[in-house]
Amino acid sequence: MPRRALSEHRPYLLLSLLAGISYFFVADSAIGGVWLMVWKGAAVGFLAVYAAKRGKGLDGALIAAVMGLGAIGDVAIELHLIAGGAAFALAHLVAISLYLRNRRRDRAGSQNAAALALAVFAPLLAWLITRTDPDWAIATTYAGILGLMAATAWSSRFPRYRVGLGAVLFIVSDLVILARESGAMDPAIAGWLIWPLYYAAQFLIVTGVVQTLRLERQPR
Repeated sequence: MPRRALSEHRPYLLLSLLAGISYFFVADSAIGGVWLMVWKGAAVGFLAVYAAKRGKGLDGALIAAVMGLGAIGDVAIELHLIAGGAAFALAHLVAISLYLRNRRRDRAGSQNAAALALAVFAPLLAWLITRTDPDWAIATTYAGILGLMAATAWSSRFPRYRVGLGAVLFIVSDLVILARESGAMDPAIAGWLIWPLYYAAQFLIVTGVVQTLRLERQPR
């Protein structure tokens, strides 16, 4: 049974990896247009399909929605930064609801402190980066939602070194975007960092959540 399930559902992860890795090398190519946006959206889009196929119950539906909104954000951000940010903000709100439903009962003080740091420093760093920009309030508000997502992910029962780490990488990726847009970072350097950090974040998050849900459903 596990072998059959693996053969049926692993292709979605493999297709996602293929799209995600190859997109990094063609992002600045002359292909452009709709095809490149579809290529980009497919990377996390296949993760959404994986989550929908492999996830179980309401939690499975929530993580699939998170990935689906992320794929929409990947495409929308190519058209307008704020439109893409809005899709990602909605994805983070759905993720927060997922993580709050799955809070870890016994947390050490250091774990609570780490979660608090994520919630506080994400918007603080965003403000420091964008405080001279006209849209600093939008960027800081978005980062506040992002920080809460990371904090609740870190405090959830899902594996910290997959889901929690993925949420932290998401913060770093978005802060690099803000630094690029505000002129605080060389766009060439930012271009090497943003996509790998972001895609790794989404991959770690979805596989960490889905595999946890699957293990709990297996007969003992």
